[in-house]
Amino acid sequence: MKKISFIGAGNMAEAIIKGLMVTGSYEIRVTNRSNQAKLAQMKEDYGVIPVSFREVVKDSEIILLAVKPKDVGEALAQIREDISSNQLLISVAAGIPLALLEKHLPHCPIIRAMPNTSSAVLHSMTGLVKGQGVNEEKQRDVEDIFGAVGKYIWITEEQINPLIAMSGSGPAYFYLFTEALVKAGVDMGFSQEVAENLAKETLMGAAKMLAQSGKSPGELRVAVTSPKGTTQEALEVFREQGLEELVAQAAKACKHRAQAMEREYLG
Repeated sequence: MKKISFIGAGNMAEAIIKGLMVTGSYEIRVTNRSNQAKLAQMKEDYGVIPVSFREVVKDSEIILLAVKPKDVGEALAQIREDISSNQLLISVAAGIPLALLEKHLPHCPIIRAMPNTSSAVLHSMTGLVKGQGVNEEKQRDVEDIFGAVGKYIWITEEQINPLIAMSGSGPAYFYLFTEALVKAGVDMGFSQEVAENLAKETLMGAAKMLAQSGKSPGELRVAVTSPKGTTQEALEVFREQGLEELVAQAAKACKHRAQAMEREYLG
């Protein structure tokens, strides 16, 4: 059984842990600087082992860094003396480039990973960037972890910010659209509960069709849109209001913020 330690117990860490527990393949240890109650709850919910910051590195093959970007430097400083070249560090901190991670830990193999919170339901889409010193065995270890909680793709570091703008932050876009659809339903007379059920079941069904039909999003959209019908009327409003351009602008804003964070932390 592989031993993996999490530094940080926020939403992303919890989503990955929840997915990994399903596999039964990992002994999971977690440390969290400021919220001991959260660790106690995660121990109860998932069977993780709460440990101290120094213990987090001891005897673990893999250390997963899942703290807020502003806390990365402090976390790396605390584990620098204890981590070895035989271990693997995986960072899921947005905006923290490999150059900064490798500056702090020059002898440790490092992977940048950008999953999303759908890891909790085993449907993450994770981008992976390989740093120096990552051999085939450690690459397989990373693939096993993120393959257990969804799908993964190896990318260059130049591609990670566009990936953040799509799959990293993408679930939030989906949830926002769902909220808007629910609100429209309430405005048209449904109760909040009924509107939420209608929106959630409809969008889950559409996502399943997209995943299983083998057809492109465009093909599926055309299949449900009758000429001069009700769906076409709604889609015309989206087009007139510039939905495509709005989505592009939002994704670019997300990418630009990720780039700005990298510049901030590189100094």
